[in-house]
Amino acid sequence: MKLNVGRVKRVAVWLAVACLGLAAVWLSLAWLGLAPWWPLSTSPRPRATLQGYTSMVFSVAFSPDGKTLASGSADGTVMLWDVATGMEQATLKGPVGQVLSVAFSPDGKTLASGNFGGPIMLWDVATGKKQATLYQVHVIDVAFSVAFSPDGKTLASGNLNGTIKLWDVATGKKQATLQGHTIQQVMSVAFSPDGKTLASASDDKTIQLWDVATGKELATFKGHTTWVLSVAYSPDGKTLASGSDDKTVKLWDVATGKEQATLTALTPGDGASG
Repeated sequence: MKLNVGRVKRVAVWLAVACLGLAAVWLSLAWLGLAPWWPLSTSPRPRATLQGYTSMVFSVAFSPDGKTLASGSADGTVMLWDVATGMEQATLKGPVGQVLSVAFSPDGKTLASGNFGGPIMLWDVATGKKQATLYQVHVIDVAFSVAFSPDGKTLASGNLNGTIKLWDVATGKKQATLQGHTIQQVMSVAFSPDGKTLASASDDKTIQLWDVATGKELATFKGHTTWVLSVAYSPDGKTLASGSDDKTVKLWDVATGKEQATLTALTPGDGASG
């Protein structure tokens, strides 16, 4: 079902932000090395501009309590910011590589960063010190997306070689490798609210659902015409949103795999990512 752009104009904006994450908003200015943000209850003027990077900002994430913002950049650093004051709290520097994705654990104590050309890093948010380094043996270390399970015990990473890896957060060891996408680059991963299912988005134009306990593929959603760049579950876990380079956001019924709606991007020429 395709909706008229004029009728869903406002809805599409809020869904892109709420379901796909604030990164979609930030990318427009990330190329300038700036990280602007807006209070959603007022007019869309920047409340603050957080500066300090020397290159583009790829990813942002709020801590569960909303007091801290993490951002990852092509300059290889992760910065932690005080949301109330806009002041930088810490700069975390990994071994090598651009920081493509950042994610807080559910308790807010650990931050994961996925990198291009370097291992996945786990950081102690309170001290800024490295907790663990997760190496992807025998493949190029490129993690486009990282996500914690709701219980915080497992970290999922979407990788350059078309696989999804599940990691034990406590030990730093790999638990499983999920394979099913037909070409390279898993761009986004997201756990369902109950933690039983993982969704992955790939350059192969599909979204796949996985059983976290067994590692088996549960379903494949097809409908996008090019790369799928982002996935996110609704809070009740019944709906999955996907953003694509085909300039659309699609909503899927998780139980049936059927497409519920297609939201056309508001800005011509821009894909939907997050």
